Amino acid sequence: MNHEAIIESLHTKFAEAVYDFEEPFGMLTCTTNRETIMPLLLHLKEAGFMFLTDITGIHLPDNKGGEFGVIYHIHDLQRNIRMRLKVFLAHEDIHIPTAVSLFASANWMERETFDFYGIIFDGHPKLERILNMEDMDYHPMRKEYPLEDATREDKIDSLFGR
Repeated sequence: MNHEAIIESLHTKFAEAVYDFEEPFGMLTCTTNRETIMPLLLHLKEAGFMFLTDITGIHLPDNKGGEFGVIYHIHDLQRNIRMRLKVFLAHEDIHIPTAVSLFASANWMERETFDFYGIIFDGHPKLERILNMEDMDYHPMRKEYPLEDATREDKIDSLFGR
């Protein structure tokens, strides 16, 4: 099975719900929506993509209507084919179904993504912070904070080429 066969299979089963196919660095990549991600993951698992390599998040504040992304990496170990799936969510509604029922390893990855980005995985058995302190009232990987502390007085702009 090559990339063209996978793309054709996905177009046949999911039509326009799967789009933006790319192959950066030889890894087949596509985008879908929140409603299609679970049926898509199930379809690909049945097709041989049995290993969930990673789930992570991304925050793109300038991408209006899709500020948060959930990125899945799956692997067909027998044919050595890797695939990346992307789902983008609006800042006002950052809910997505959990993949724990399909891949037990999704448990930790979804908790980590929630911890750092605040993305809520609906149906997750224990969605809580896993690496940061529980009393944190923010998610540190969001690009909502200035890169530098504007109140610092020990930095002289001329020493930093400004």
